[in-house]
Amino acid sequence: MDMAYQRFSLGAEITAEQQTFFNRNGFIHFKNFINPETVTDFIRASEQVQQNWITNKVEKVNGVPIKYGKDLDGSAIVQRFAFINLHHLIFSEFTKDPRFNVLLNLVGAGARLGATEKDGMVFNHYVNGPDSGFTKMGWHTDGLRDVFQGQKLNPMLNVGIHLDSLKPENGGLRILPGTHKQNLYRMLFRKKYFLDNGADKNEIAIIPEAGDLTIHDGRLWHRVAQSSISGEASRRRVIYIPIIAGKFEPKHEGSPTAFYQRFAGLVK
Repeated sequence: MDMAYQRFSLGAEITAEQQTFFNRNGFIHFKNFINPETVTDFIRASEQVQQNWITNKVEKVNGVPIKYGKDLDGSAIVQRFAFINLHHLIFSEFTKDPRFNVLLNLVGAGARLGATEKDGMVFNHYVNGPDSGFTKMGWHTDGLRDVFQGQKLNPMLNVGIHLDSLKPENGGLRILPGTHKQNLYRMLFRKKYFLDNGADKNEIAIIPEAGDLTIHDGRLWHRVAQSSISGEASRRRVIYIPIIAGKFEPKHEGSPTAFYQRFAGLVK
């Protein structure tokens, strides 16, 4: 790629340079969004929610399946929490951070934080051990859900808050810059959704430090690469929350499981 990977600092507004970079590439990386103490607090809070869900055998939240797995010692863990912001005060308060309002400007008028829509605030916990079942995710775009539901393909950005410092060998998010501008055919058929896992010669590795924030356009082709190392050094935790536009569609306890979520077995 002819694109230099840049890291930015988030201020009181999105700068012209940041907006240009994001518009061209479909992603942006901000350093030091949260401090180390907050990182620790988030991890501790996720463990509290995890214990509650395991104890109470929670299978779905607002219709979204919860993904369970095994930790390195064989104990049960939650590997994908949906709507974690509805289950712990620290996460619900975090959604009110005024800096998210600055990030809405990347989309423009009508954008909002999807705290009660889509899958809400998602907490992903990857670890590569002998019993791991959630170590990678094949190529996909997040716009597919709108196509499945017969909806207009509205802008959706995925905001990631990273709780672990990564190196390329840790795996993690890989993106194809600029593919957020592709036509519908390329969005549907450029790759085989979730089945294609291989590296692409044009992909960019997102390599954050703990506390960094990244944003990628949901129409961008991306995957989650498997860690090439195992054990504790492979542990990778990241919070995602969407920025969305269009019709307001909050989820609730009676919300049905979306069609594409019934194929969660394809997602590793």
